[in-house]
Amino acid sequence: MKYNIRVYQAKKSNLSKVDFNNIPFGQTYSDHMFVADYKDGQWQNLQIRPLSHLSFHPGLMALHYGQSFFEGMKASKTNAGVPMLMRPEMHAQRMNHSAERLCMPAIPEALFVQALEKLVALDKNWIPQTPGAALYLRPFMFATDETLGVRPSNTYKFIILTGPVGPYYAKPVKLWVEQKYVRAVAGGTGEAKAAGNYAGSLYPMKLAAERGYDQIIWTDAFEHKYLHEAGTMNLFFVMDGKVITPSTDGEILKGITRDCFLKILKAKGIPHEVRPIHIDELVQSYKNGKLEAAFGAGTAAVVSPVCEITYGDFKMTVPEMKPNSIPALLKAEIEGLRNGTIPDTYGWMHPIETAAVVTAPKKKKVLVLEPA
Repeated sequence: MKYNIRVYQAKKSNLSKVDFNNIPFGQTYSDHMFVADYKDGQWQNLQIRPLSHLSFHPGLMALHYGQSFFEGMKASKTNAGVPMLMRPEMHAQRMNHSAERLCMPAIPEALFVQALEKLVALDKNWIPQTPGAALYLRPFMFATDETLGVRPSNTYKFIILTGPVGPYYAKPVKLWVEQKYVRAVAGGTGEAKAAGNYAGSLYPMKLAAERGYDQIIWTDAFEHKYLHEAGTMNLFFVMDGKVITPSTDGEILKGITRDCFLKILKAKGIPHEVRPIHIDELVQSYKNGKLEAAFGAGTAAVVSPVCEITYGDFKMTVPEMKPNSIPALLKAEIEGLRNGTIPDTYGWMHPIETAAVVTAPKKKKVLVLEPA
């Protein structure tokens, strides 16, 4: 199905103001954003418009009851200059999984993909081509009813922001194994990218940062013994020649980069397991000299080598990521798919047509973003 997405182009681009050699993560935005409203049981007012502030009532339900979630993905360019998305349909499916868990409306997969295509095509010059950089895409949805009663909203807003980003972590990360606070429990919202999940993580992450750590390894809520994920990424460990990652059981986000890694490992015949990982197993592997690598996997970070893991008073120094190591191989595979130097035998890459984007007639006024 083709959707009628109106395009209102910015009169002047801010591209010339960007230093592409210095683009901190999440602090620079492209010229345009996609906006849609959910009202009367359907998505409407589909438009791409210049980036602008939002105006809303202080009784906005998202502010009071937390009906808000997001996705994270990237657009890159091949060496030939073709803009690409990676597995956008899977991102649409995960976004709708989050929507269902938070009692919010689904977004048609075709609308999700078409909105991304038009938006990235319009702002294609914002895609950096320096190693480790990309155009970050942030789709998100929030409730817009102006009501203080506790119930699901009847109206919602769906927006996609974009902005160029450099590497999320510039160096290997140090992780603190959290034994008091929890990120998620079975039956909770751990598999959804709910905004509240991240709000609840900030205080324990602040405490970890004060100890000198970059991120937390979250553990189970009952024993604090089973390893879950880090704050911004799924976790992988290489122990005695085998790659092991925690199983997703409702408490761990089903990362799309994680899924890519598992399929690459299978295709290359690299031994791997998806199962619960007890902290004692990790400690024993380290003591026996069999912990070969630890790394994070995520859209923002792709591969984040781990250099140190601390569990209570016990510190584990993880070997550096070597050029021929498994995490280096996985990173090279993803980068090769994105820049077009590796054939896409998986069917993951989604090229974007960059023909001129048809804009709405100039006599049409740009709609002000008020709650529906």
